[in-house]
Parts: sequence; structure tokens; C-alpha cells
Amino acid sequence: MRRLRVVVLTGGASAEREVCLMSGRKVMSALDPDRYQAVWVDLASIAGATLRSSETSLRSTSGRADDLARIMFAPTAEGSAPAEQMAEGTGRPDVVFIALHGGAGEDGTVQGMLELLGIPHTGSGVLASALALNKPLAKKIFAQEAIPTPKWVHLRASQRSSWEEATLSALDLPYVVKPACEGSSIGVSIVREPEQLRPALELALQYGPEALVEEFIEGIEITGPVLGNDDPQMLPLVEIVPANGFYDYRAKYTPGATEEIVPARIAPAQAERARELTLAAHQAIGCRGMSRVDMIVAPDEIYVLELQTIPGLTETSLLPRSAAAAGISFPQLVDRLIELALEERGHGRASPGA
Repeated sequence: MRRLRVVVLTGGASAEREVCLMSGRKVMSALDPDRYQAVWVDLASIAGATLRSSETSLRSTSGRADDLARIMFAPTAEGSAPAEQMAEGTGRPDVVFIALHGGAGEDGTVQGMLELLGIPHTGSGVLASALALNKPLAKKIFAQEAIPTPKWVHLRASQRSSWEEATLSALDLPYVVKPACEGSSIGVSIVREPEQLRPALELALQYGPEALVEEFIEGIEITGPVLGNDDPQMLPLVEIVPANGFYDYRAKYTPGATEEIVPARIAPAQAERARELTLAAHQAIGCRGMSRVDMIVAPDEIYVLELQTIPGLTETSLLPRSAAAAGISFPQLVDRLIELALEERGHGRASPGA
């Protein structure tokens, strides 16, 4: 039986590059060599390699997707498999496992490239990826769908003169300030005094031209992971208890810095409400394959903060932790995500024989 050719697409040039590499390595180690021909590709290498080879290689390809795939998915030095592994058959990947967070890897750009090439990939498609990574747009959809989310103000770098006025007139302190299109708590600050707002916005705007200022809600932080396409299924809710009180980049990726409790220690009615909101957010954005919905459990309500279309897959990440609590090992989780990607054939993403 022929092994599936899998490209693990990771790395890239986003602010979350190191997280991508950690996820990519974890996925590579989980792929059974008896079932898969696995090749590691760093997204950061694709553009340069493609440009260098374009004058000589593209003239002879006649624009065929198989040939473009060979150019774009040349393995990098860190891969555990040589280029010859992709020579079997057409050399075309059967599926691309996207182990990318933030930037072009999560905003729909990579998804669009793969869908133009007709190559199945893990996770959501172009639109859901773009909507979820853009936090202000995602919050507008949540509000439209009656999904509770903290009040917010959407600010731009070009509006520096009115930052304080726009925020103070709409929200009460404290605030959470974050980049509009970034993950892993990069560039995020908690603002408790008015004079802290401008420095927090300057930090957030180092990662893009737009920022989100959100009301800070006290409560229990939880996350709801989801697996599936047409019939998405909830995995167990995870309670997040960072040792320093703030689930920042260090707390997310330093072993032992955060206690992850599965199932979350909330009342049964709250858990049911959290599951309802998780699936509602997943479906409102149009996610496929997987997602993770981050929430705050307050005494009066549960609030959806944001949604990740490509949750972390590192040693300390929450989706694998939840899956393990449901009896799904990490290799089984990777297998399932590949199965869901291939299931998308014939559903407008990568048709048979493309």
C-alpha cells in the first residue's frame, strides 16, 4: 500500500515563527513512517526558492499544478526526509499539514495558494482563516450571531491623536490591548491606568497597523477545542491557570508555567453554555477540521474572546492536552486532522484528481 505523501508546512516569517517550528517538529515526530512519506518545509524558504528558480523552471512547467508544487515544496535542510521521497508517482503531496501560526500561514494566504494548486490541507479554508485571524472582524461576526464577546474598540496607527478619546469614551478600565491580527499573546498588555494605554498601543502596533482594545473581564479562563468538518465535535473544555496570573507568551510555551485542568472546574450549566458557544463560534466563522475557542467564564455570562483556526500543537499546547483527556493520543490527533483534510475532496477545496 502506497504511503501518503505529507508535507509539514511550518516555520515562516511571522512573529510566531518559533511556535510554528515547535508545532512542526511535534507533528513530524508523530507521523508513522509506515503510513506516511513526510517532508518538512519551512514557509520562509518558499518565496526565495521560487523566485530564484522562476526564470528557468517555470518556462518549462506549462503552468501545471504538479510542477508548481515541486518548486514550492522543496524540502529544507531540517527535514527528516530527502527530496527523493517525493519522487514517487507525480511527486505531488497528497496533503499539506499546516503547522503555521499567525501571518501568511494562518490568514488565508497559504490556504489560498494550496487551494489554487488543488492540494488538500489541514484546517480551515481561505475565508474562515482570514476572518478568525482578524480579531475585530471576528468580533463583529460574534456580535451579529449573538455570541457574547467583551466590548471593544478597533484602533489604527493612523488615529494616534484620538486613541485615548476613542477608548475612554467606549470602555471602562481595565483594558486588554492586543494586535488586531496576531496570536500567542504576542504584543498583548493589560492596561489598568489611563497612562498605560498609549505605550500598550505602541507595543501592539509593532505587529501590524491595527489594534484591538477590549474590556478586561474577571473570570475563569477556559478554551474549547473542536474537531470535524460537517459534524464538528467538542473535545473536553480546558481550564487555564497561569502561575503569574496572565496567560502570556511565556506562560503558554514554558513547561510548568501554566496549570491546564481538564475538564474545566466550572458548573455543569456553565460547561454546557461554553460548549454551545464554542460550536456557535466555530460555525459562525466557517471553520473546518479544527479550531480552539478561548473564553472567560464570568459570574453572569461566558464571553468568547477569540478563535484559533490553527491551534498550537507544541508540548504545552491546549488542543493536544484536551485530545489526550478524550483518549486521543497525539499521533491519533495528527492522523485525524489528515483524514479531515482528505475528506474535503469534492467539497470545493481540492477535488479528486486535481
